[in-house]
Amino acid sequence: MIRFENVSVTYADAAAPAVSGIELTVPEGELSLLVGPSGVGKSTVLGAVSGLVPHFTGGRLSGRVTVAGRDTRTHKPRELADVVGTVGQDPLSHFVTDTVEDELAYGMESLGLAPDTMRRRVEETLDLLGLAELRDRPIATLSGGQQQRVAIGSVLTVHPKVLVLDEPTSALDPGAAEEVLAVLQRLVHDLGTTVLMAEHRLERVVQYADQVILLPSPGAPPVVGAPADVMAVSPVHPPVVALGRLAGWSPLPLSVRDARRAAGPLRERLAGRTPPPTAVPDGDVLVEVDRLSVRRGRIEALRGVGLTVRAGESVALMGRNGAGKSTLLSALVGLHTPAAGSVRVGGAVPHRTRPGELVRRVGLVPQEPRDLLYADTVAAECAAADRDARAAAGTCRRLVAELLPGVPDAVHPRDLSEGQRLALALAIVLAGEPPVLLLDEPTRGLDYAAKARLVRHLRRLAAAGHAIVLATHDVELAAEVADRVVILADGSVVADGPAPDVVLSSPAYAPQVAKVLAPWLTVPQVATALDGT
Repeated sequence: MIRFENVSVTYADAAAPAVSGIELTVPEGELSLLVGPSGVGKSTVLGAVSGLVPHFTGGRLSGRVTVAGRDTRTHKPRELADVVGTVGQDPLSHFVTDTVEDELAYGMESLGLAPDTMRRRVEETLDLLGLAELRDRPIATLSGGQQQRVAIGSVLTVHPKVLVLDEPTSALDPGAAEEVLAVLQRLVHDLGTTVLMAEHRLERVVQYADQVILLPSPGAPPVVGAPADVMAVSPVHPPVVALGRLAGWSPLPLSVRDARRAAGPLRERLAGRTPPPTAVPDGDVLVEVDRLSVRRGRIEALRGVGLTVRAGESVALMGRNGAGKSTLLSALVGLHTPAAGSVRVGGAVPHRTRPGELVRRVGLVPQEPRDLLYADTVAAECAAADRDARAAAGTCRRLVAELLPGVPDAVHPRDLSEGQRLALALAIVLAGEPPVLLLDEPTRGLDYAAKARLVRHLRRLAAAGHAIVLATHDVELAAEVADRVVILADGSVVADGPAPDVVLSSPAYAPQVAKVLAPWLTVPQVATALDGT
């Protein structure tokens, strides 16, 4: 269905090709998973399938890409729209209408489908993706995860033969991610749809793949094969694979169920040992939220929320899409005026404090990194960040290199991958080392190595007395970095306690290792315990 023949792509002013010598075939009616470190060229490969590369992005494509027999060099994206449906990393850039129902219908209108057909497909898609209650909502009022589901739905209504998805679950809570993956499984198995998907959260998807395509490093040829075979050599792999490598299991597990079947001897080796207790920071209170309610239009986004965060404490906000996590972070930087209750951050009332004063107390990395990016190059962004933060020259650039090596100085931020843009936005805020650091979905687009580097930096900040609050659907990140987990539902706090207690009591928010070896949460914890045997 999809064929690459000696494909290389070189962008204007680039010192080297983004991808080089790609030879691969994606069979019809299979789910192929494209993996590799951040910035290795996965989005370029996906763009070459849809025709966005090079017709939209520019650059030079050599070799040949065919989709259902159509050469993407001679067919522009609009001429492939009936065959290829594409969902990019940024759902906002995908939308052309204002409401959910109109967006689901737009692609079909463009293809001239009959009204009765359009109506039926819209209803089917609303049910498939759990969007029925949102059908009349303005897209601008939806959470990031809800927007992601609408973006996927707008492609599904066209019934394309090929679906190209760039991190489709990155903004989704665990339950919503499972729903989307179940839909993709049904499309593959029941309708014979061909799915090519890039995803960093391999713990969610690798067990569903028919084949894995690994781009190991920039310019390197792809490694293609069965999921277990590729995971055995891949530099990026989910926690259960890391656990299998640590324990020497063969074949390597791809799912929690596979790991449980092999874990008996490992449980025996860990018998009598327990993970280290969670520290309880006793620093000054830096964040104090008391009975906070926030309205967004007609919607009560937060209802009577209480939250206290101390210096040196890391708190993970979790909950389904639309639960109020991003709204709470926004209230902490004064973007929302409370309808009731109060908020204090570093002794200041955020919505009554001048931005220049507030930035010395609290920094927010938003869900959309581009909201922080204004300059024409990475170097200029970093220089401006150092000046604004009154940090030593080179501080921001050093942080970018630490979080994600290989981000070039001269490139425009819009030309970075999602992971590279996020690393830049993180570095801009981290350069100021604000006493309170807020992170909204900080691992979207980051591979496992970049995520580990971020965890190490956050731990250093917490040890130095900074308070960290992160809103995330990444249960593995919460297990690695959080002292406390706070779960929100429908704008209210429904759980608040030490991270191990909360995640172990909730199957939806438990990390993979905990599902196999509870009460252990992470592979490094297990490795440390085994080293002591």
